[in-house]
Amino acid sequence: MVAVADPTPLPATVLRFSKMHGAGNDFVVLDLRGNAPPPSPSLCRALADRHAGVGCDQILTVEDAQGSDAVARYRIWNADGSSSQQCGNGARCIAAWMVRDARSRNAPLPTEFVLDSPVGAHAVTQLGGGAFRIVMGLPRFAPASIPLHGFEGAQDEYVLYRDDAVFTFGAVSMGNPHAVIEVDDIDAAPVEAVAPMLQSHPAFPESVNVGFVHVESRDRIRLRVYERGVGETLACGSGACAAAAVMMRRGRVDREVTVSLPGGDLRIAWPADDVALSMSGPTAFVFEGEWIHE
Repeated sequence: MVAVADPTPLPATVLRFSKMHGAGNDFVVLDLRGNAPPPSPSLCRALADRHAGVGCDQILTVEDAQGSDAVARYRIWNADGSSSQQCGNGARCIAAWMVRDARSRNAPLPTEFVLDSPVGAHAVTQLGGGAFRIVMGLPRFAPASIPLHGFEGAQDEYVLYRDDAVFTFGAVSMGNPHAVIEVDDIDAAPVEAVAPMLQSHPAFPESVNVGFVHVESRDRIRLRVYERGVGETLACGSGACAAAAVMMRRGRVDREVTVSLPGGDLRIAWPADDVALSMSGPTAFVFEGEWIHE
């Protein structure tokens, strides 16, 4: 007896999305409010594929708020399907998405509102023209908070070794781990050679985002970031916060600084060590679409 496969095609699922970017850091935004399931790793990889998919650095999901004061919750999924704890540019894009969504329902949001993220609540301020300020919280420098193994207390600079290579860097958590390397020439920085070696170093059990920073003046730095699960991106909001915080702690820059990334500029303000750091920058909608998958 020969079994014959049922020729009836399986029903396809239509997933509506928004393509957005913040300073060139691009995202696919999915509305999962109403307890819709999160995207699987395979779906994330398919969406993020720049040849066969939509193409993005990360997938952002809009979900029902967890806190009573928040208008929504967001989560972050890397291009390789892994989850992330923080994304500054993504937070601004979610803020812009929520403002547009609320306006479409004739229930505009106030100038200031709150978003929930995997690492807590973030106060948001609308600045006009598609720009937003996000309160990112306190930078955490304790090695256990990053996490960074092999060091007891916070240091201005850390040194790690791997094979014949020596890495000197600052380290901080902005809700996700960052290593910050100061360089003399940002364009010639060894991003592709150094970053993967640091990311896979045993001292970083959760890997690490690696930033290469050049100080141009007291109020301006240039930055390139190689992100976990993504690679080098045109901009990294939490990376900009991390680089600014490390340089501020060293006294290399003022407490408010412009961070110039390949995709655009962000403004970082950290008035004092015991005050939350904030990030301001642009957002943009690119297009709306539908992803059809089995």
